[in-house]
Amino acid sequence: MRADLSIIAKQIEHGARVLDLGCGEGELLAWLQENRAVNGYGLDIDPNNINACISRGVNVLEQDLNLGLGNFPDDSFDTVVMTETIQAVADPVLMLREMLRIANNCVVSFPNFANWRCRMYLASQGTMPMAGHLPNRWFDTPNIHLCSFKDFEELCKELNIVINERFVVDANHKQRPMMNRFPNFFGVTAFYRLTRTTTAGKN
Repeated sequence: MRADLSIIAKQIEHGARVLDLGCGEGELLAWLQENRAVNGYGLDIDPNNINACISRGVNVLEQDLNLGLGNFPDDSFDTVVMTETIQAVADPVLMLREMLRIANNCVVSFPNFANWRCRMYLASQGTMPMAGHLPNRWFDTPNIHLCSFKDFEELCKELNIVINERFVVDANHKQRPMMNRFPNFFGVTAFYRLTRTTTAGKN
């Protein structure tokens, strides 16, 4: 399983009801079903990803996340997962609110636009940064709402969303000492566990 998905899998309790938004080929849900006995569903819009999910035995629905999650009732899942997708949806605020409407535990990951490599690229080249975690050019990128960790945390505060845990990693999904001191400068990707109510302290 991919390194980033392994990090997320550690956040999922045994037997949980899990919804994976932008589930891709269903790798995470397939592992969770086999190893954590979860009752999971994935949402994706790509027919190839949907076929891959089906071949893995993963429950999947074809759904455009930009249309919202109105087909799911309140508190219908224990955990909602969104892996490196929130920066690609049309309305991240609506998506966060919807995720926390249907589950009180959400795990979100996204790339950091304020990473030092991006800052240096913009300063030296004068063009939109390209890096290992942001490989696309400005006109063909799926990322329409790039942000920094600081941006995201300020938004959560504004929306009264509780950040119970933050896990910051480098390009190889490893934690480094400097990332704990200066996450918004050195971090490449962050994983946030969000809730409507406080259950733990932020790391």
